[in-house]
Amino acid sequence: MKIGCCAYSYRQYLLSGEMSLEDFVDTAADLGVEGVELTAYYFPTTDRAYLNSLKRHCLTKGVDVSGAAVGSKLTLADPGERAAEVAMVQEWLGHALALGAPELRVFAGVTPEGRTDDEAFDWAVAALKECVPAAADNGVVMALENHGGITTTSAQVIRLIEAVDSEWLRVNLDTGNYGLDPDVDPYEGMRRVASLAVTAHHKVSMRTPEGQRPVDIARVVSTLDGAGYRGYLNLEFEEDEDPRIGAPRAIAEMKSALGK
Repeated sequence: MKIGCCAYSYRQYLLSGEMSLEDFVDTAADLGVEGVELTAYYFPTTDRAYLNSLKRHCLTKGVDVSGAAVGSKLTLADPGERAAEVAMVQEWLGHALALGAPELRVFAGVTPEGRTDDEAFDWAVAALKECVPAAADNGVVMALENHGGITTTSAQVIRLIEAVDSEWLRVNLDTGNYGLDPDVDPYEGMRRVASLAVTAHHKVSMRTPEGQRPVDIARVVSTLDGAGYRGYLNLEFEEDEDPRIGAPRAIAEMKSALGK
C-alpha cells in the first residue's frame, strides 16, 4: 500500500492563492509521500501545456499523480444540468490521462428536494454509463466516492457499482464517510467495499450521528490489507487545525501504521 496526499487537504491555501498546485506538490514531496491527488477545483487552467507542465513538476519532485478528482453532481433533476455534469466528467477523464492519473474520483450526488431516491439512483446510473466509454477510451478508471446522498452506505455504493456494471467504475473508499450508516459499523462498511476500491482516502476523523469520532488508522490498514488492496491511501485532511501542522502528523501516523 502506498501513501499519498489530496490537494483538498490544503484547500484554504489553494483557494486563497497563497499556494499553487506546484506549491502543493512541493509540500507533498517534503512530507515524503509517494503520490498526490489533484483536485479539479484548484487548476488555474486545463490547457494541455499547463497539464504537461504540472505532470513534469510532479516527476521532478518524485511523486506520482495518484489520481485526479472532480465534484460531480449526477443526480441533478434538470436533464440539461445533468448533461453538463456528464460532459464535465468526460472532459476530466481526458485531463486525467494527460496528467498521468490512472483514476478520476467522482461523486454521484444527493436526491433533489421533491424527488425520490430511486429517481436519483436511476439518473446517476445513466450518467455514469454515459461516462464509461470515455473512461475506457482514456484508460482512466472512475472512482466513485461514498460521499453522502445516494452513496451514504456501503450497500448504496455497491448497488450503484453493480447497476453500472463496468470495470471502468470502481470505488474511492473514504474512511471518514461511513460513520453515518445507521445499520452497519463503519469499519464493516469499509470491509464490504474494499474489494472494489482502486483508491482510498484516509480522514483523521469520521462523521457520525453523535459528532466527529477519530478514525482508527490501524483498523483501516488491516481492513484494506484483508481485501488485498495495494493502491494509494491518500490523506484528505479536513480538521479545523492548520494542515501545515496537522497533515505532517497524520502522514507520520499513516507511515507508522504501514510500517514505513
